[in-house]
Amino acid sequence: MLRSEGGGRMVVRVWARAAAAGALTLAVAGCGSGSGTPGAPSAGSSAAGASVKASGTAAAHGWSKDRILGAIAKHAGTTRTAKATPLNGLVGAVFTHNADGDHFCTASVVDSAGQNLIITAAHCVYDALAGQRSDLVFIPGYRNGETPNGVWPLVSITVDQSWTDDGNPDMDVAFAIVQPQNGQQLQQVLGANTLGINKGYQLPVRVTGYPSSGDVPITCSNTTTEQSSTQLRIDCPDYTGGTSGSPWITDLDPKTRTGTVVGVIGGYQEGGDSPDTSYSSYFGDQVQALYDRATG
Repeated sequence: MLRSEGGGRMVVRVWARAAAAGALTLAVAGCGSGSGTPGAPSAGSSAAGASVKASGTAAAHGWSKDRILGAIAKHAGTTRTAKATPLNGLVGAVFTHNADGDHFCTASVVDSAGQNLIITAAHCVYDALAGQRSDLVFIPGYRNGETPNGVWPLVSITVDQSWTDDGNPDMDVAFAIVQPQNGQQLQQVLGANTLGINKGYQLPVRVTGYPSSGDVPITCSNTTTEQSSTQLRIDCPDYTGGTSGSPWITDLDPKTRTGTVVGVIGGYQEGGDSPDTSYSSYFGDQVQALYDRATG
């Protein structure tokens, strides 16, 4: 069964039922190899409702705080093909088995002590009715069949018990540990965005993800709004099936070329029933607890 709109942004197929337990750390099979260019992890975050962060007062690589804000304002609400940049390289498509399979969701690298963590939507990796999806790989920077930053199998997944029990839209968030490749962890190769908790409802963000209908990522910048006390909303066109799990990045740092992830497409209606408006579970204390469990 394929679903690209009408309640959700992932490509849905029939999954084998699997047992669920506790707050869930779930084993997943897979194989692959990878390589890439080392990057630096993100550091620091802004207060609720803050503007994009600059690295000091001087512009880094020609990108000052004002230039970043101007670029975001210029393209607000406009969806376009994402360029192959270090920031976009932290985002990847989630496939079954390898790059020859289906890419049905999106994920991104998030900072962790183990340097091996990605974040996506819970409904991408665990269906409340059918159970856990297995044999998944993360391919950061995937573009036109190429895997420039390697293929990283998911080896464990952590979702909240309220998601496994009832499909709680307020916890449509998942963390997954990926297998090291060539003696290196994912974050050592690419760097990572920082997890942002309780950052507020109105934030300038960039949303980058992979529609299942194409082989290149799309990106859009706009300001989030409050859908409810537990949900964020953003208006960006053309976010269809496959974009579930796409990270919402704020606090872009021109020096480290990373930012802070404050949402992922999911939550209300599993991301939305219109390709022009997307939702995310609000990243509050429960998401922090889930992160702590995934990295503990």
